[in-house]
Amino acid sequence: MPAGWSGVGNLKIGIVVGVTDSPEPAKSRYLVVHDYGMGGLWWWIRASSPEQIVDTFAEVEVVSDPEAVARAETWSLDEIDIDDVSLDPALASLRTKRDGYRDRPGYGALAGRDRVYIDMPDEDDEDTRYLLEIGSDGRWLRQVTLTGDGPGVRTDSEDWPINSPLDLYDPQYAAMEIETAAFENAWSRAFPDPEDPR
Repeated sequence: MPAGWSGVGNLKIGIVVGVTDSPEPAKSRYLVVHDYGMGGLWWWIRASSPEQIVDTFAEVEVVSDPEAVARAETWSLDEIDIDDVSLDPALASLRTKRDGYRDRPGYGALAGRDRVYIDMPDEDDEDTRYLLEIGSDGRWLRQVTLTGDGPGVRTDSEDWPINSPLDLYDPQYAAMEIETAAFENAWSRAFPDPEDPR
C-alpha cells in the first residue's frame, strides 16, 4: 500500500501533505489605449499589473495620468479581463501580434529605458533614414532626417501634431539601436527644419 494511505476494508483514505494551490495575483482595473495616430482604441482591462498588460498586448499604453483616468470614467468603455479577450477582436489581434515575436531575440530589450536611440530606414525611400530619440513612453522626442550624403534636418516633438508611440517591446527596434553619441553628433551637424517658424 502506498505511503500515506490507510485501508479500512476496501476504503482507502489518502492524506496529501505539503501541497497547496498558489493564490492567483489580485487584479486591478487599468485604463489602456491603443494609439494609432489619428485616434485610439480604449479599454478598462483587469490585470495583475501594468507590466502584465504591455507584455500581453502589442502597441498599447497603460494610462496613469489622473485627469485622463477621470475623464475616461465618464465614457462607456468595455471592461475586459486580461485572461478573456476573445470577444474583443482588436485586443485579440494585438495579443496575437505580441505572441508572434515574443520569442525573437531583442524582445523587450528597449523597454523601461529613459531614452532610446535608433536608426530607422524609410520604408519607401532607401536613400532616407531617420535617427530618432525615443522617450520611455515610446514617443519621439527628437529626429534627424538623413537623405543621401547631406548633413540632415533636425526636428523635435513640437513639430509633430501626431506622435504615436513606438512599441519598445518589438524586437525590430532593438536591431536598429545606435549609441547616444551617434545621434548627438548627427543632431549637432543637422540644419533646423526650414519650414519651422521658431
